[in-house]
Amino acid sequence: MTTWYRRWILMGLVATCCSAGLQAQSLPPAAGKVVLTVSGKVGERNSANGAAFDMEMLKKLPQRSFTTMTPWDKKPIKFTGPLLRDVLAAAKAQGQTLKASALNDYQTTIPADDATRFDVIVARQMDDQDIPVKTKGPLFIVYPYDTLKELRATTYYERSAWQLKALVVE
Repeated sequence: MTTWYRRWILMGLVATCCSAGLQAQSLPPAAGKVVLTVSGKVGERNSANGAAFDMEMLKKLPQRSFTTMTPWDKKPIKFTGPLLRDVLAAAKAQGQTLKASALNDYQTTIPADDATRFDVIVARQMDDQDIPVKTKGPLFIVYPYDTLKELRATTYYERSAWQLKALVVE
C-alpha cells in the first residue's frame, strides 16, 4: 500500500470512530414511559417535544443523595436522584429560567442558575423508596434546605415542585 492510501484509510477510521463517539453521547430515545420532558432552549432532542426522559435514563445519570428537613414532613427525609444541573446538561439546555410544571398542574419558575449555585436534585426516591404519585412522585425538585440558611425560605420551598412532569427552558 502507498503511504497516501494508508493515510486515507486511517483518516476514514478516525472519522468513523469520532462520529460513533458523538452518537454515543447523544440522548437516546426513551424506551419506557416518559416521566420528564425538558423543552424550550434545549440542544438535545429525542422526541418532538424536546428531551424526553424515562426513569431508567434518569437512573443512569450520576445520583446524589442528601437528607434534609422540609416544611411538608415532620422528620428529615433522604432524597436521591440526579442533580438538576446534570439533567439540564443531558438535554444541553441553555437558558435563564426554568418553568416547572407538575402532574397536579402546579407551576413554578426557577432561575436556571439555581442548578449551579445549589445541589438541587430531581429526586426519584425518598428514604430509598421510589416516590409514588400519591406522595409527591414520581419526581420531586428538592433543594438541600439544611445546607444553607437562605434555602430555608418560602422562595425556595415554592420552587420545589413535586409530581414534576416538565421543565421549559427559557
